[in-house]
Amino acid sequence: MRRLLFLNGIKAFEAAARTGSFAAAGLELSVSAAAVSRMVHLLEERLGVALFERKANRLVLTQAGRAYQSGLTPIFDALASLTAQVTAPASVRVLTIGVGHTFAMRWLIPRLSEFRSEEPDIEVRFTTGGASVPFGEDWSCGIKLGTGDWPGLVAEPLFAGDLTPVCVPRLASGLKRPADLKGPSLIRVAHSAEDWPIWLKAAGVTRINARGPEFQFYGQALQAAADGLGIAMGIRPYIDDDLAAGRLVAPFDLSVPKGMRWYLLYRSFQTEQRDFAAFRRWIMRAAAEPAARPGKRIGRIAARN
Repeated sequence: MRRLLFLNGIKAFEAAARTGSFAAAGLELSVSAAAVSRMVHLLEERLGVALFERKANRLVLTQAGRAYQSGLTPIFDALASLTAQVTAPASVRVLTIGVGHTFAMRWLIPRLSEFRSEEPDIEVRFTTGGASVPFGEDWSCGIKLGTGDWPGLVAEPLFAGDLTPVCVPRLASGLKRPADLKGPSLIRVAHSAEDWPIWLKAAGVTRINARGPEFQFYGQALQAAADGLGIAMGIRPYIDDDLAAGRLVAPFDLSVPKGMRWYLLYRSFQTEQRDFAAFRRWIMRAAAEPAARPGKRIGRIAARN
């Protein structure tokens, strides 16, 4: 049985933490600032922890307060989205997809018109996804990169996360073999520091270390490569359209598996819902289309030799 403590106090705290003051939270909740303060104080007493440090003219979250707010705000956002779906007119068909920004921009959105032409009555909504974001209660489905282990969810593979360097044609003309790469020109992605070492080892290059500009996301790194800043490590399917259009080229005929795949995630009961079923059919078909240049693909055992 769920142990829900003082929902009004929880709502008051989340609004105050998000807006930064009791007054702003009061305006949002249509109560006075004093009422918000009282509810938060009662919540703190019931929890047995301080959530705010009350300073002159401002509120400062404690460590417990920051942890609580970081979990509560996505819950309230999901509840608002779920309520909107439930209360929408029966004629409105909504499909909510949890997807990372780069995947959405680099692969899904450019192809979404194809799905819309097949299913014009389905309203598609994107919500923040990505590897670190838990599967939302209001999601129809999600798209994530991983090993396929998401308890309680069906995970259907879409793409292999294969790695291959990419750059503009001008830079590619000076790259005849992997040993021609220079460490300062190798663009890095902060959360995927292993990509360059994996590929360089598979290519038999052991004396080069990636030391180029570092970006937070693949999308930023690939944009930097398209602007001629250096050579980025491309990953399918982010690079498919750039390779097809010639904005980027793969100077080496070597594609190495990252060890993870892209998956379509959903709850088993979703297959009974016609809107999700239509999207699933479409995306599985779209994902099966060949990449612009698959390159020579090697396995993990070969990569270690």
